[in-house]
Parts: sequence; structure tokens; C-alpha cells
Amino acid sequence: MSFLFKSSNGATTEKTLTLEEQREKINELHKELGEQSSAEIQDFLSDDSCSRFLRARNWNVQKASKMMKSAVKWRASYKPEKINWDDIAHEAETGKIYRADYKDKHGRTVLVLRPGLENTTSGKGQIKYLVYCLEKAIMNLTEDQEKMVWLTDFQSWTLGSTPLKVTRETVNVLQDCYPERLGLAILYNPPRIFESFWKIVKPFLDHETYKKVKFVYSSDKESQKIMADVFDLDMLDSAFGGRNPATFEYNSYAERMRADDIKMGSLSSSNGIAPPQGHPHVSADDEANCDGDSDASSEASFYSGTESPKHEEGDSIPKNG
Repeated sequence: MSFLFKSSNGATTEKTLTLEEQREKINELHKELGEQSSAEIQDFLSDDSCSRFLRARNWNVQKASKMMKSAVKWRASYKPEKINWDDIAHEAETGKIYRADYKDKHGRTVLVLRPGLENTTSGKGQIKYLVYCLEKAIMNLTEDQEKMVWLTDFQSWTLGSTPLKVTRETVNVLQDCYPERLGLAILYNPPRIFESFWKIVKPFLDHETYKKVKFVYSSDKESQKIMADVFDLDMLDSAFGGRNPATFEYNSYAERMRADDIKMGSLSSSNGIAPPQGHPHVSADDEANCDGDSDASSEASFYSGTESPKHEEGDSIPKNG
């Protein structure tokens, strides 16, 4: 799965800083980043965001600055905050990724992933939908929470379900542009073939990342306790051992997401950011070419010397492996 990646901070021991030391590091990072011209980027470079990037680089200001500048370049060109439901609605038809209508016991947003229900072949579209889901999941976090839970159902999953290039780009986007957002990843009923894959991958995982990944099996009472500890079983989908019989329903989910689009526009306006133009009929790709995006273009130009995730069409792994 694409979220199983080695943390790139390269550290074996995480630094523990006092609140005062953290504040000093955040101030140093702000100085490194300098003034920004666009309101979207100013909002992105909040103290909380700086803290996440610093933690991802073990509080090394120079490394965090390089990482964050790359993320700024990506956001300036990709414009994730401007993707709206109608841009990616076809990707959501099977319920391969969706935000649950409940949170876990810690108030964390829950993203349900069903990679066996992949319904498109466009790597670009798949990544765009993932980014949309991440943005909306973050927007719906409680004020005291910054991380989310990934709840993965492996029903119908095969090695051929996961496009190779899309997996690589997913890793890049999550690792480089959304650091410290994963609180817990639950792998529910993974097949034997995935268990073999995991044994190969595990040695390459950072210890902190590895600790966030939990295997849960419906036939194992001990692992089922994880679900009871993390979720209210009355709210949790029955597919994951809960008591909620509700299933993904596309039309009602579309209504929720359109409401989220409006909410995000309102939040952006309150922060001095113009809401997405033309919603719901103008795509984010069209908006990216509008004259009104000169600020974002200047940000990308300013950071032209940094690396950012590449966006390519994904090729599927051959069915024969």
C-alpha cells in the first residue's frame, strides 16, 4: 500500500524539544521561508504546518526549509485547495476512497480505502482524487487534532490493483507534502500475498512509521480489540467489525462533498483566500490557467530551484506480476 513508506528524516532517534525550543525552530523556519505573495501559501505556512515539517525532519531547520519549499512549489502549481467534487466525481463512484461520517475516539478523521475497487486507469486522476480526499479530511479535523486514520479494506485486492507509478507518486505526495498527518493505518484482512510483501517492505520502514501500521483480522479476537479501542463500534462500518450496517452510497456522499467544497470556500474567504472560481462547472485544471493565478505562479518561480513531486500518468502493474 502506498502509505507504507520509510520516513525520509533519516533519524533513528527523534529529538525531544521544549516548547520554547520548538518556538525558536519555528521562527527560524519562517525566516528561511521568507515572505510569500499569495494568500493560499501564507495560510499553508502556518506555525502548525511548520511544526509538522520540522518534526518530519527531526527539527533540522535547513532540511525542513528545503522540504517545505518543495511543498510550496507543488501546491502553487497543483492547487489542491481548488479541486472540487465535479473534477473528481467519477473517481469516487465505487467508494474506493471516502471520508467516513464518523471520527475515531481521538477525534481523528477516518479515510476508508478499498483499493480492490479501483475503477479508473488514469494515474493523474487517481492522484487528484487522493489529494482531494486528503484536503477534505484535513479540513474536517477537530481543532485539537492534526492527524487522520487510514482504514484499509483489502476485499478484492490483488497485486494488479495497485498501479506502480501511482503508488510511487502517492508516496511522494504523502511524504513530501502532507508530513505528520498519518496517525494510524489499519490494514483489515490483508490477504496472504500482502503479508509476504509486508515482510519484504518492513525492514525499509522507519520505526515511527512501522508503529502506526496495525494488522487486523476479523477472525482474530485479539486484533479485533484494536478496533474497539480506536472506534465506537456503534458508528464503525459492519465491514470492519462494527455495528453500523450503512454502506457507501454515492449520491449522498456527493452531497456531503459538495457541502465540503462550499465550506472550504467559506474558510478560504475568512482567511483572505478567494474561493475556487467557477464551482461547480469549472475544473481545477482550467482554473490553473486563469490569469488570476499570477501569485501562485510567482511562488512556483521563486522556488524553481527546489524539487517537487512529479505528476505523470500511472501504468498498472501487470496482472501476471
